[in-house]
Amino acid sequence: MVTAIFAAEIAFWVVLAAGLAARYPARRDRLGTSLLRAVPLVDLALVVLVAADLAGGAEPSRAHAFAAVYLGFTVAFGRATIAWADAWFHHRFAGGPRPATPAKGSRAEVVALWREWLRVLLADVIAGVVLLALAAVGGVALPRSLDELAHHPYWSVPALLGIITAVWFLAGPAFAGTGRPEAAERR
Repeated sequence: MVTAIFAAEIAFWVVLAAGLAARYPARRDRLGTSLLRAVPLVDLALVVLVAADLAGGAEPSRAHAFAAVYLGFTVAFGRATIAWADAWFHHRFAGGPRPATPAKGSRAEVVALWREWLRVLLADVIAGVVLLALAAVGGVALPRSLDELAHHPYWSVPALLGIITAVWFLAGPAFAGTGRPEAAERR
């Protein structure tokens, strides 16, 4: 299952790179757009593979749970990652403007930090829903105690996600303040 997760990650970047290469250096915009739209199919294939593995009687493992986490993060961050890569390829190969990054300490940076953290929350929710669905397919019962939660290959993963989300919040938007006004906002 770990191999399938790594293969999905590699396939994500290969399909993304192929879409961008078709769109910009090859100047085949339709093909590039089609390939970029196909990127989520990689995630779908991974979930189908995991569900089939569990339905076939495989013992639930952390790898199955991490497949749900992978799906959550690629769904939550995939579109932003594709847009980021597309903007850089547009700049590099099509003469587009250099992608802008918000100034340190600006309101735009604070908004970007909050958006990123909200994507983390969305990833957690998606991972949780997929994990529950996979647990249902695999016949995995909900934990009955905190000890079982901490040591179960499925249920320890959402607990870990909660910790990661809290740390991400503290490292990102928690202490970012409101940001300093931009020059146009000062008037």
